[in-house]
Amino acid sequence: MEITPLGDSAVLIRVAENFDDTPTGALNKVLAAKRALEAAQIPGVIEFAPAYTTVALFCDPVRAIDAGAPIEDVFGWLEQRIRKALSEIQANRIEGSLVEVPVCYEQEFALDLEHVAQHAGVHWKEVVDLHCGADYRVHCVGFTPGFPFLGGLPRRLATPRRDVPRKEIPAGSVGIGGRQTGIYPIKSPGGWNVIGRTPLQLFDPQKDPPVLLRAGDRVRFRSITREEFERATK
Repeated sequence: MEITPLGDSAVLIRVAENFDDTPTGALNKVLAAKRALEAAQIPGVIEFAPAYTTVALFCDPVRAIDAGAPIEDVFGWLEQRIRKALSEIQANRIEGSLVEVPVCYEQEFALDLEHVAQHAGVHWKEVVDLHCGADYRVHCVGFTPGFPFLGGLPRRLATPRRDVPRKEIPAGSVGIGGRQTGIYPIKSPGGWNVIGRTPLQLFDPQKDPPVLLRAGDRVRFRSITREEFERATK
């Protein structure tokens, strides 16, 4: 386990060496570490941000000093407590919530569906069937608020990102980037291959939590018609 400073008010904790070889194992280690750190209630800690192989811990140094951290070595004080919290963690599979995501794969929403189909050597309808037939897990959330990076994409559908990203991708767009699939929560630039759109709102700053999906959650996609999409957005 590697712990390094991340600026003056955060540390980065690497709990897995490699994501590509064992993505599920890396995710389980990250989630187990996050849960153990939350349970430790280290003074001064504000929040945690899990990623593919790391957990970022954000803190208020002043609060840590008030709790006994030496002014000249707040990082060392935090590191000691982090290592103690993570000394006996078990990286068992941690199941998050199961979320069904309805997606309309019709042409007006699926800008790159034909391209993905050609790359995979199948009909576009098979792309939809494969995409909806897989079980996904959220490995991390980032890029834009609430954007979930989902592992579990069938290998046949893996498609490289676009050479030239689009300047604007509509909110709710479902895309494929390499061996992952994801959903654009807000209108933003993007280079993933867009194959459909969901009427679900993935990010709402007025809610607590503001994001629909979090690391560890399970996702299933369900194909819907244009009419169902319209009804869901009214």
